[in-house]
Amino acid sequence: MKKEEVFKKIRITMTKKLSKLNILLTNDDGIYSEGIKALCDSLSQIGNVTIVAPDAERSAVGHAITLSDPLRVKEVKRNGKFFGYATTGTPADCVKLAIRAILKKKPDIVISGINLGPNTGYSVLYSGTVSGATEGAILGIPSFAISLATFENPDYAFAADFAKKLTKIILDNNGLPQGTLLNVNIPAVDSKRIMGVKIVRQSKVAIKERFDKREDPRKRTYYWLTGEIVESDGQKDADIEAIRNNYISITPIHCDLTNYDFVKTLKKWKV
Repeated sequence: MKKEEVFKKIRITMTKKLSKLNILLTNDDGIYSEGIKALCDSLSQIGNVTIVAPDAERSAVGHAITLSDPLRVKEVKRNGKFFGYATTGTPADCVKLAIRAILKKKPDIVISGINLGPNTGYSVLYSGTVSGATEGAILGIPSFAISLATFENPDYAFAADFAKKLTKIILDNNGLPQGTLLNVNIPAVDSKRIMGVKIVRQSKVAIKERFDKREDPRKRTYYWLTGEIVESDGQKDADIEAIRNNYISITPIHCDLTNYDFVKTLKKWKV
């Protein structure tokens, strides 16, 4: 067999393999966000996409799940065509519900995003987007969260294309370790200015928070949480610094929160 025919056969085999992929998408910005639509358009080129996402924004809900109320689901159309399932739940609810009740077959990968704004530093702990991917990892499915590092005039095209590329890489490498997911952040710059990809740690930086004290028309006091995003902790091997220098940051994170370095010390306390 000629070399050209061999490569052609490989391409056909890969195309068939990819077309059988079952991809689950969710987010915390809600099913009507442009980020999840861009992700759907890109991932539909390589697999069968199912969307199960909140019916409205659920940002910063962390890994909350709904226990005291029923989860309602409705089908959503965009441009007259079926787009996905909207739920009254959180991102973690969406993934759990999709896998346990809606889907007939377990997805090959779970992708959460594309989030409007970065998920770096300690904000990862609050992020509904990251928690959507975390739920996928808990359920034994390769998962990643992807965010675009801007809150203004987002262009999701490059991030959506990168998500497609990363999906192929993850599955070509037989997935991810049990309980591990990837947190991906894309700089909000022209694709020509992207310097590359950096595998980095999570920054040890939190938002500088404050509460604005306000008064409603009935003279009742209320508080509104606000704050400023810290640009960097100065560490070159961390997510914020990578994005600041126009690198795509990828951080492997996992569900096990145990501080193993402190276990021996804690045992000596004889609690």
